[in-house]
Amino acid sequence: MPHTAYEKRVRRRITGRTQLFFAVVTPGLEDLLHQEILSLPIAPENTTKVQGGVLFQGKVHDGYKANLHVRTASRILMRIVEFKATNFRQLKKKLSGIEWELYLQPDMIPSVNVSARHSRLFHSDAIEACFQEAIQLRFGTLSQDKQMPITKNFQHALYVRIADDVFTVSIDSSGELLYKRGLKTHAALAPVRETIAAAIFMLAGYSGVSTILVDPMCGSGTFALEAAMIINKIPAGWFRKFGFEEWPCFRPEMWNHIRREAEEKIICLDRISVFSSDTDEIACRRLADAISENGFQNTISVSNRNFFDISAADFPSQAGHEEAGLIVINPPYGIRIGTPGNSKNIFNNILKKLFFDFAGWKFALIVPQDIMGKSRPFPLKTYPFSHGGVNLVIALGRVPTTVDCI
Repeated sequence: MPHTAYEKRVRRRITGRTQLFFAVVTPGLEDLLHQEILSLPIAPENTTKVQGGVLFQGKVHDGYKANLHVRTASRILMRIVEFKATNFRQLKKKLSGIEWELYLQPDMIPSVNVSARHSRLFHSDAIEACFQEAIQLRFGTLSQDKQMPITKNFQHALYVRIADDVFTVSIDSSGELLYKRGLKTHAALAPVRETIAAAIFMLAGYSGVSTILVDPMCGSGTFALEAAMIINKIPAGWFRKFGFEEWPCFRPEMWNHIRREAEEKIICLDRISVFSSDTDEIACRRLADAISENGFQNTISVSNRNFFDISAADFPSQAGHEEAGLIVINPPYGIRIGTPGNSKNIFNNILKKLFFDFAGWKFALIVPQDIMGKSRPFPLKTYPFSHGGVNLVIALGRVPTTVDCI
């Protein structure tokens, strides 16, 4: 129970109230995130899909759960305030009335990320300075409460969106972007993000229960490691820290309870269900280290092989699984392969390889939009999205079992 006047204010204004959250997602994947939010154990209120993400209401601890479990979101913001200001005098007056101490640690000036559209105030540096000055003045007028937590090695982040002179101010609850699962210390050239991998698995209907996964251009192992977490029912954020853990309202006992509930559902698979490979020997070795460090030896295998040298016959009886296997590929494109023409040739060669050597299998590919020609050996479902400033397509399908095209 709260004891100090400050703790009572935090309880009354923050933890005791329903808050508004915004889960940010890669453009084009809003539907998937919406499905995820609705399926989470948080009973969200007034969930609304909007461009670039999903709005939902809940208590602060529902924000904890969303960060822990959601796989496709980039970050989750909690709304602080919304107001209108058409000049800096109005802006300073509005900011002076915000109880920043309920959201921020004392003496910790946050980073301020500003985006403006159709606004008379648009100079991001000046707006950022205005916010930081207001926060400093607020803390300077408060008596120091010894009950207020202080962590010197952490910086809060505010997100300010301005549209038609309306300021929407939110605080980041995630910290590092959510695609950083805390599994990898290594990287590869132009890797796919874990949030995109999770989206692909959702679109492909992959749960890992009755399907093997083949990741034959594994690179840093994003697909393989994300699949291992799904198979073993490990929450997306299980291995990492979050920004909300440094909020003044953070309650470790509630967070520990949420983690214990999630831990009860984690399983330990006793058979290899994910087969990863790559021509890059160093990448394979680094992935093998990550597999060992995170205890996935019974879930993932990794080998130094060329995709064009393997076939479905290399996976006898699909390891006893019931359904056709799923093969996922993030092939080289753009600057990784040189020219759009080379990228298109690789794409076509992959489709031919699948057609001749993986009949009956499901597949998922990531390819640039500009190399998706109309001539294909079998039907594809395509889902456009934007990633790193590049317009891409998730291409899904099932390889036919009879020669009826090519």
